[in-house]
Amino acid sequence: MTAITQERFDRVTHLRDRWRALRYGPFAFLDSKTAAVGFAICVFWIVVSLLAPLLSPYPPNAITGQINEMPSAAHLLGTDNLGRDLLSRLLFGSQPILLLSPLSVVCASLLGITLGLFAGYLGGVLDDILMRLLDAVMAFPTLLLYMIIIAAVGPSSLNVVLAITVGGFPGVARLVRSMVLDVRNREYVLAARLRGESPFYIMFREILPNCLGPVIVDACLRVGYAAFAIGTLGFLGLGLPPPDPDWGRMVAEGRIWIITAPWIVLFPAVAISSLVVGLNLFADGVNAAARRY
Repeated sequence: MTAITQERFDRVTHLRDRWRALRYGPFAFLDSKTAAVGFAICVFWIVVSLLAPLLSPYPPNAITGQINEMPSAAHLLGTDNLGRDLLSRLLFGSQPILLLSPLSVVCASLLGITLGLFAGYLGGVLDDILMRLLDAVMAFPTLLLYMIIIAAVGPSSLNVVLAITVGGFPGVARLVRSMVLDVRNREYVLAARLRGESPFYIMFREILPNCLGPVIVDACLRVGYAAFAIGTLGFLGLGLPPPDPDWGRMVAEGRIWIITAPWIVLFPAVAISSLVVGLNLFADGVNAAARRY
């Protein structure tokens, strides 16, 4: 076997091992009961968010009853402190959190992957500068960093994504950098250099495919953290601007009525908790499948 053939064989074998978890993952994680439960919860909320306009009995911001009305046939989950139907707001409130959570993780992952590749492969002064900048960002407590960013630019869907992206990309960059440091001296990378390939080609065509497996597993875990962060920002009044339904803000608005009308707080709190638990269980299942395969 020639050196080039051996190099190609080693590369294909390495890629096969890295991506095996992705080929079998959608089925393998269902072997775990907890992972299957998490997957079912995620699917439930995705279906709810997609069908919210059909399932909602009222417009989410319409005043349709008395304030703090108990659950009844007209209002299955009751009404809030302004007389708006809680079920309708809960259904429509699932849309932003299910959209913004993966979107913010994708943005953080793309930025972190790019910086991690450059820092790990090029090294030298660029690596030192990037790592010190990332250390400075990671020195801030995550929630405090979110609050500073949104307080500076104002609450909106785009700014929530921006805040979570800024808080998340340093961890992704460090993860990718550590893998690049291990991969950059492999035989197939050295062979690409001997062929005269450019650094961009080597980073994005030779190294990146061998780093994507762990990055995808890490991204699955980060979606749950992002959903919890969005709920927390909404509770603090730094999420979506009113009157659009936001599960976190719904909890905050109803907390003063928790004794006389506990359903105002209970239902959105359960919704946030169930979604975060489902995402974490699903991520744990993907992680376990990746380790097995």
